Amino acid sequence: MQRSITLAVAAAASLLAAGCQKQAPQAPAVAAADGAFAATLQERLLDAKPGDVIEIPAGRHQFERSLSLRVDGVTIRGAGMDQTVLSFKGQKAGAEGLLVNGDDFTIENLTIEDSKGDGLKISESENITIRGIKVQWTGGPSTSNGGYGIYPVLTKNVLIENTVSIGASDAGIYVGQSDGVIVRDSRAEQNVAGIEVENTRNADIYNNVATGNTGGILVFNMPGLSQQGANIRVFKNKVLANNHPNFGAKGTPVASVPAGSGIVINSNDDIEIFENEIRDNATANIIVSSVYSTGYKDSSASPNFDPYPERIHVHSNTLSGGGDSPDGLDLKALKVAMYGLTGHFPDVLWDGYYNKDRVVDGVKPGPQICLQGVSGVINADGPGGYKKPGKDAKPFDCQLPRLPAIDLKRG
Repeated sequence: MQRSITLAVAAAASLLAAGCQKQAPQAPAVAAADGAFAATLQERLLDAKPGDVIEIPAGRHQFERSLSLRVDGVTIRGAGMDQTVLSFKGQKAGAEGLLVNGDDFTIENLTIEDSKGDGLKISESENITIRGIKVQWTGGPSTSNGGYGIYPVLTKNVLIENTVSIGASDAGIYVGQSDGVIVRDSRAEQNVAGIEVENTRNADIYNNVATGNTGGILVFNMPGLSQQGANIRVFKNKVLANNHPNFGAKGTPVASVPAGSGIVINSNDDIEIFENEIRDNATANIIVSSVYSTGYKDSSASPNFDPYPERIHVHSNTLSGGGDSPDGLDLKALKVAMYGLTGHFPDVLWDGYYNKDRVVDGVKPGPQICLQGVSGVINADGPGGYKKPGKDAKPFDCQLPRLPAIDLKRG
């Protein structure tokens, strides 16, 4: 039988046990409740059993240590995203705000703030629901902020919906090395990467807003990880003015993302981008690239890694603005050389890397990057050091089969 644990009662009991015979001022009472609550919640997480529902009352609750849960079948529920706040601003121990390793886990209706490292990390788990969660760093974008806001990794069957992520120094909403993912109805702003799907298979990313990040939505494959990703649909999102200067830590893959990147597809296969509103991203609204353009040097550690983006299908999007002020000296020089001081890149920027030796059914099909309804494409000639860029859109005038929808079989 599912047990419901309401922690408000425990917090109130702690106040009574303090033996206050006079009416205490409001501020000290709140501080005492917060201190008692931190210990109570950690105890409940440590003692949790499958089927438990841990309810966290409204209020701002302060924590000095990371929280962790390592039990299957638990639900953590706040009183509302703007009602229940778990603040780690004074965190002294641990990295994450909340670290979870358990299947059949649900967390909903609360905010996690100012964790030393990642806000909410869920690892090696199945059947995960993250709903109505906000993760933010209240001091604004900074390299010292935690890397990831909402961060399921090595997971299966994941639903992320109605969430908000602000200020992560890597990715606001990140799903890595996972299989079977839906990210929907969420908002990411002022992160380096707004929403990032990395080395993940079978994902639908839709009805989200990514704005004010360095890069809006990233679909990446990187070497040295447990699996390569593929079969990802990005649709019905608003990817708007992601022009924030990159504040990622030096040496990380995300630090290479140019400010002003809308949707970026990197070294991934079987990707469909459609029915999005993509506009005013100053480098390019859509970037298709290889890991060779990231400056990341670990490809030698993955001899079977495929660095080339293939079977990319872009169609039925609404695109406008953007491409007028690319980030980085190479891209700035390329823009001026090809389009003049007052010109701008077309909707799609391709770095030009592809596997010239790939053979399918006895022919060399090229990268199969199919672009419909875009203003144009520039081949930056990354392999040639940007010396022979091209504007020919004919090789990209093609179509690919539609990818299937992801069904997590949720109610």
